[in-house]
Amino acid sequence: MITDYDNCLDDKVDEELLACLNLQNPKSFFLFAGAGSGKTRSLVNVLEQIKDKYGDELKLRRKNVAIITYTNAACDEIIHRLKNDPTFAVSTIHSFAWELIRHYTADIKNWLRNTLNKEIDELEIEESKGRPGTKTSVDRKRKIENKKNRLSTLDRISKFAYNPNGDNIEDNSLSHTEVISISAFFLENKPLFQKILIQKYPILLVDESQDTKKELINALFMVQEKNKNFSLGLFGDTMQRIYTDGKENLGTNLPNDWYKPEKKLNHRCPKRVVTLINKIRSDADGIEQLPRTDKEDGFVRFFIIPSDVDNKIAIENAIKQKMAEITGDDLWINSSDEKAVKTLTLEHHMAAKRMGFDDLFASLYKVERYRIGLLDGSLPGIRFFTQFVLPLIEAKRNGDEFAVSRIVRLNSPMFKRENIKLHEKQTDVIKSANTAVNSLFSLWKNNDNPKLLDILNNIAKSKLFVIPDSLKVIAQRTDKDSVIVDDSSKDIDESIAAWDEALSTTFEKIIKYNDYISDKSMFGTHQGVKGLQFDRVLAILDDDEARGFLFSYEKLFGAKETSDTDKKNMKVGKETSIDRTRRLFYVICSRAMKSLAIVAYTNNVDAVKNTAIDNDWFTKDEILPLDLLAIK
Repeated sequence: MITDYDNCLDDKVDEELLACLNLQNPKSFFLFAGAGSGKTRSLVNVLEQIKDKYGDELKLRRKNVAIITYTNAACDEIIHRLKNDPTFAVSTIHSFAWELIRHYTADIKNWLRNTLNKEIDELEIEESKGRPGTKTSVDRKRKIENKKNRLSTLDRISKFAYNPNGDNIEDNSLSHTEVISISAFFLENKPLFQKILIQKYPILLVDESQDTKKELINALFMVQEKNKNFSLGLFGDTMQRIYTDGKENLGTNLPNDWYKPEKKLNHRCPKRVVTLINKIRSDADGIEQLPRTDKEDGFVRFFIIPSDVDNKIAIENAIKQKMAEITGDDLWINSSDEKAVKTLTLEHHMAAKRMGFDDLFASLYKVERYRIGLLDGSLPGIRFFTQFVLPLIEAKRNGDEFAVSRIVRLNSPMFKRENIKLHEKQTDVIKSANTAVNSLFSLWKNNDNPKLLDILNNIAKSKLFVIPDSLKVIAQRTDKDSVIVDDSSKDIDESIAAWDEALSTTFEKIIKYNDYISDKSMFGTHQGVKGLQFDRVLAILDDDEARGFLFSYEKLFGAKETSDTDKKNMKVGKETSIDRTRRLFYVICSRAMKSLAIVAYTNNVDAVKNTAIDNDWFTKDEILPLDLLAIK
C-alpha cells in the first residue's frame, strides 16, 4: 500500500478520463471508484471540461453526452451540478431505455407479439401437463386469456406509453421490465438502432454500472465492440454490487483496448473504518483504498451477542450508550433526531420483521423476479396499494375531500375521456366515483384493518382503479373458484401463490412497508443507503431475523457450515452466499464518517470472535461481549 501521498492523489484520474472522452479518438473505460471516492465529483468535473472543450462542436452536430444514473436522486443531483446544461442528457436507466425505443412502435409491437406468443405457448404446455380443474389450472387459463387479450389489442395501439417513475397499467403501456428488455434486444439485433444510438450519443457514461441491468450492459458492450467511434464509460465498484440483476465481475476481463483508471482515496471514512473495509474485501479482489491524510482515526467496535437474548432493542440501546462512552460523542444517545445514529441492517427481512411487515415482505420475496421491485417499491402490485389506495384512505381519514377528488381524477379510469363520453352527464361519473370511494372506505369502519384481498376485490368490482396484471387473475376469481383446492404442490404458479399469501395480510402492513421504503423509519439497508453517509452507524447482523437464503453473515464469520450449493458454486467459480454477504457487509460498514458499531447476533459466539480476529477485521480490544453492556 502507498504510504507517502497527499489528498490530491486522485487528481490525475480526471485527466485520464478526459483523454478517453475525445470525440476524434474515443476510448472506453471502466473507472474503479470505491466507497467514498468522490465518484460523482469526478463525473461532474469531467463533464464540465467536456462542455468547455467540445460543447460547441456537440451543439453544432446536434449530439449529446448521455449519462445514465441509478436513481432519480442521483440524476437530479448531476443535473443540478451541471446547471441543467442541454449538452448533457442525464437520465435513469429506464428513462434512457424508453427514449431509445419510444418512436419505434411497429418494432415494439413485433417484439411484444413474439414474446406474448412464446409466453402463451409455454403456459399452454404447462396446462396440458397439469391437472385440470385445480385452482392453478383455473388461474393459468385466466393468465392465458389475459395475454391473448393483450395480443389482440396490439393492432389498435397507435403509440405506446410509459412512465419510468410510475405505474404502467393502460392497454398501450409497457412495463419497466419490457422497456429494458426491448431496448437491449434492439441494440443487440438491429444495426440501424446501434447507429442511431452512437450518432446521437458519441459518449455514454453509466454511473453505478455494477448494478445496472446486465442485459442492457451486455448490449452496450456489444455496441462498443462493433463501433470504435463510440466511447462507453462505466463508473462503479464490483464490491458494491447489491442487486442480483447487475452484471457479475464487471470490470474484469475487459477488452484490451479499454482503460482502467482507479480512484484510490476514500474521502468519507475515518482511518480505522478504511482499514476495516480493506480487510473485508481482501478475500474478494484485494483492492485497497487510502484514507485522507487529514481524517481522524475514528472508532470501530464489534459487539457479539447470543442470538437467544430476549430484548434486542434494549441491547442495541445499551450499545449506543457504550459507544457514547467510548467515543465521547453524546449524539450516540442524546439527540432529538432519531436518525443521529443510522441503524443499518444487512438484509431487508430484518427491517421487515422489526417494523412488522415481514409476512407481507417474505411472501413476495420468494419470487426472484419480484425482488428488485419489492426492494425499491416499484413492484406494480405493491404500488397499487402504496400509490393509489394508501393516499386515498389517508385523505379520506383526514377529511380532505379535495385531495380525495384529486387522487381519483388523476388515477381512476372512471375519469378517462372515453369513459366520460359514455355518460350523458359528467355528474353521473362523479356520483359513481363517490359511491366507489365510499364503498372502499367502508372497509375501515369501526377502525377495522381490512385484508389486502378484500381491498383488491372491492376495487375490482367498482372499477375505481385499474388492476395491475400481476393481480388480475386473483381479482377475476369467482366465488366458485374460491372453493377449488389444489392437490398438487408441483403444479402451483409461484407468483400467484406468492400474491395469495401477500394478499392475506392486512393493510397495516402496507403502511409499515411504505414507511420503510420511503425512509420514514430509523432503519436502512444496503440497498437504500448506497452512496449515502452518516456520522454514526449501528450495523445489525442477525441471520435469525434476516430469513434470507441469499445472504448469511453466520457463514461469513465461520459460525455456520457452507451449504452444498455454495460448495458447488465455489468449484465452478460462481457467486456464493458468502460473496454476496461480504459485499453487503462492506457497503454498510463503509457508510460511517466518524464511528461504527456492529452488533452480531449469533448461535456461536466463539466462532464469530475467532473469525473476526483471525481475519484481522477487529482487534481483541474492539470486540465487546454482552456482559459489558448496561442493559436497562
